Amino acid sequence: MPKAKRRRLTAAMIAATLGATALAACGSDDDGDAESGPAELTYWSWAPGMDKVVDIWNKGPGKKEQIKVTVKKQAQGDELVTKILTAHKAGKAPDLVQAEYQTVPTLVSNDVLADISGEVGGVQEKFEDTVWQQTTLGTDAVYALPQDVAPLMFYYREDLFEQYDLDVPETWEQFADTARELKQKAPDKDLTTFSATDSGLFAGLAQQAGAEWWTTEGDSWKVGIDAPATHRVADFWGGLVEEDVIDNEPMYTPAWNKALNTGKQIAWVSAVWAPGVLPTVAPDTEGKWAMAPLPQWEAGEQTTGSWGGSSVGVTTDSGHPEAAAKFVTWLNTDPEAVAALAAEGGIYPAATAAQTTGAFDQPPAYFANQADFYDRATEIAKTTAPSAWGPNVNVAYNSFKDAFGAAAKSGDKDEFTAAVRTVQQDTVADLKKQGFEVAP
Repeated sequence: MPKAKRRRLTAAMIAATLGATALAACGSDDDGDAESGPAELTYWSWAPGMDKVVDIWNKGPGKKEQIKVTVKKQAQGDELVTKILTAHKAGKAPDLVQAEYQTVPTLVSNDVLADISGEVGGVQEKFEDTVWQQTTLGTDAVYALPQDVAPLMFYYREDLFEQYDLDVPETWEQFADTARELKQKAPDKDLTTFSATDSGLFAGLAQQAGAEWWTTEGDSWKVGIDAPATHRVADFWGGLVEEDVIDNEPMYTPAWNKALNTGKQIAWVSAVWAPGVLPTVAPDTEGKWAMAPLPQWEAGEQTTGSWGGSSVGVTTDSGHPEAAAKFVTWLNTDPEAVAALAAEGGIYPAATAAQTTGAFDQPPAYFANQADFYDRATEIAKTTAPSAWGPNVNVAYNSFKDAFGAAAKSGDKDEFTAAVRTVQQDTVADLKKQGFEVAP
């Protein structure tokens, strides 16, 4: 099929076209029988401690199945996507790859991920539907298995909230009032910051508000970034920046680290993985933080977004797709494997049963003061709104950083509104440039 024609296909069309051929193509081998005999698989992953988890497989189930897996540590994000696409063009992609959910459509549209639906029957029930659909793209195909999820939550300095007599906000309106109240009581402090470099966080907040940035319409992609839900989020944060009641500098900088560690900033909107970051960022504040559900747009609602999360897929270059699928299933559903992922990599598993196992009986050490941390996290995870990703998330994210970076620097709420439109325009233009059909 010509490349230009394939790029015009929607996720559903891609599945129909590739589903019947992917495993057959993967299984091809000069010997004509790639699945017979021992299999040696290469797995590209960035998850901490993955080599230790894989070692459990190699010494146990893998030894019995004669399937050996070797982990090759990689960077994540755009760097990994670029590397995997380059390797695939040369026919040298690894057998297995860890893929963030937002990158799955890109990898599918470039024929990188194989449909393993025939090899993973019966596992869908182990995951929430909103997570499962991110690896199936709304089709009968299965391009990867979910590994971890990253629901958004509200983290705050419990001691400083008490010191300044602040209530934990349950709505975004209360969040804004809390920011103003803190600024009045302690002008040298900020509730938090708007970070224009963290497009994934903003996407998760828009997701909570009901945004669907990419959907399909017939044979076309439809981009919905410039929509009321996204504007609601942009206007909210732009308003707080314009009022100067929160900071507007990026996160993950020495200045931001210091702000959290010294109490200059006393809250952080982040994901379930935050307890793995805070010990490095704010080591002097251990035991002083608490976690609560993300503020809601309307009182009484229970919805959150996500920031991150990943899956594991089998590539179309693998000579052992069935063996690779066996390992992927074990890695993301077996109790011992998932417990090891939590212990060694600090991940919060996508498999729902795993979220209530012994691995989460105790709170993270940094949150030893909040005994019900994981009980609350499990309930929050159930409220995650569906995500809607497309084949050029990287373009949208890069456009976000430029447009919202300028808006944050200006401190003008109207510039935040303009930035949303810019991201929409850049994303649509790129899809058309790549040869995709785009609905108006």
